[in-house]
Amino acid sequence: MVTKSELKYIQSLSDKKVRLETGCFIAEGVKLVGEMIAAGYPLKAVYALDSWESPDATLEVTRIEAFELEKMSMLQTPNQVLAVAMMPQKKETLNLAGPLTIVLDGIQDPGNMGTIIRTADWFGITQIVASEDTVDVYNPKVIGATMGSFMRVSVTYKNLADWMPTIKLPVYGALLEGENVFTIKTPQKGLLVIGSEGKGIRENILDFITHPVTIPKIGEAESLNAGIAAGIIVAQLTR
Repeated sequence: MVTKSELKYIQSLSDKKVRLETGCFIAEGVKLVGEMIAAGYPLKAVYALDSWESPDATLEVTRIEAFELEKMSMLQTPNQVLAVAMMPQKKETLNLAGPLTIVLDGIQDPGNMGTIIRTADWFGITQIVASEDTVDVYNPKVIGATMGSFMRVSVTYKNLADWMPTIKLPVYGALLEGENVFTIKTPQKGLLVIGSEGKGIRENILDFITHPVTIPKIGEAESLNAGIAAGIIVAQLTR
């Protein structure tokens, strides 16, 4: 049985301000919570239906009814288990020695954000730098869309206009006009900037792009989804 105060607290974690103040966020679903438990991710509390079997017999679980899970869930169709997890400590410095770091300029859609994090994980990219107005990585919809990849890819928020001039690396930018991404030489290291869904890369960031790249259009679609475009370009730049 969940108390009214617990329910109110869990519901409040849908708010970014509360997440930042408490250092906690919500993760839902059998697969996601199971993966977090297997990875030893720090969990503050776990609420589950009787039908859910914990992969860790020593884990303390609060058993609840379906109507209670429905009240605390952020999903349209709640899935057996919900965890309140703790945010890891922020990295003080970035390691840009790897082959590619993704930079997100104003990504707003949680689904796109989650897809990009999941794509980064697939291609072995362990860090993303995001503008301060990019959607919060701990937004419940972002967490769900990452399918667990948020545990392996760190997201650091920065004022890009201040930070990018300090970086002395090639900067690739996803633009409508640029070099064909399918023929470009694979970089040893660098940044890849992905712009927002509606506006693309902002003017004050365009000046830092040293290598504009584009995905050649064959059909009649006006544009590509930001998450899909990121996946195509990352696949080419890390091949």
